[in-house]
Amino acid sequence: MSLADLFSYPRFAAMVYKEFIQMRRDRMTFAMMIGIPLMQLILFGYAINSDPRHLPTAVLSADNSPYSRSIVAAMQTSSYFDVTMQLGSREEARRTLTDGLAQFVLTIPEDFSRRLLRGERPVLLLEADATDPAATSGALAAMRELVSQVLARDLPASAAYTPQDPPVTLRVHAEYNPEAVTQYNIVPGLMGVILTLTLTMITSLAITRERERGTMENLLSTPVRPLEVMLGKIVPYILVGYIQIILIMLAARFLFDVPLKGNIPAVFCMSLVFIAANLSVGVTVSTLARNQLQAVQMAVFFFLPSLLLSGFMFPFRGMPGWAQAIGSVLPLTHYLRLVRGILLKGNGVVESLTHLWPMALFLCAVLALGMRRYRKTLD
Repeated sequence: MSLADLFSYPRFAAMVYKEFIQMRRDRMTFAMMIGIPLMQLILFGYAINSDPRHLPTAVLSADNSPYSRSIVAAMQTSSYFDVTMQLGSREEARRTLTDGLAQFVLTIPEDFSRRLLRGERPVLLLEADATDPAATSGALAAMRELVSQVLARDLPASAAYTPQDPPVTLRVHAEYNPEAVTQYNIVPGLMGVILTLTLTMITSLAITRERERGTMENLLSTPVRPLEVMLGKIVPYILVGYIQIILIMLAARFLFDVPLKGNIPAVFCMSLVFIAANLSVGVTVSTLARNQLQAVQMAVFFFLPSLLLSGFMFPFRGMPGWAQAIGSVLPLTHYLRLVRGILLKGNGVVESLTHLWPMALFLCAVLALGMRRYRKTLD
């Protein structure tokens, strides 16, 4: 057998040319091969920040002295805090943290300046929403240095002090996760991540597989209506989603000792909207993908930004504004806030509605797109 029989350059060139033609025909796969790495590059390069800055901060001040105003002004000019609200009562401060409107609440007592000048070391109370410890650790460390620098500059020379004997007591309350246990934040969030990955991908694969085998067309030739076919495909996966939720809740309670404070039945009821939203993405993907490989690629294309921009892996408020805007569209972002709010903060149904309606809106929009595309391709 000669060398030409083993390898022929014309035959090799023909195979390469044939693959380029096939790649040109399968434009969706080629776009995903370029789009997924490009999306990862942009998200990791620009959107991800493990040291969040400009965190929303509320102030409850009963003291209008120059010293208290200097502390608030220094927080405002720092890179860690953005003072966005002035509060009027302790109830309002508690509600601000519970609803997630602010990451920090600073409370300045009414006799702050008088006790400060007397050398009585008045207390500054800084409350933090510590459900995600990574989002608050840097700001809490910066706050101690910030207060020391401000008072060292503004206090009279007769009130000199040392770092070991500061003129005020900064009392930090890390609410909802005082011991900064990462499992308290990660395990409830895994519920949404697992549901997003499995339901989106499995649904898109199931319907695309039917199309490849030709059985979907056979179904539509029967008296069964397209809507009935779609609902029949989706409903079993709702049950699968609830089985996953039960398993994760049991693991959270008995393996990781996550304190489940809130209304557990409310989690199950509101999870239906999130499950349906992910199933609607799977249905829409199945109408766009020509084969199962494309379905997997498109599901990953939806899952990656959901994972990275939802606040599961990286603090949400540490991302730039454009990344937060994209993340706010994704249902996983709101589901994480809903589940963590109920399980860790003890939120009720009323507080959770803020995160429920964006998921419902996403569900309606994507399902409408999927049904419209479905009728065009399979009717």
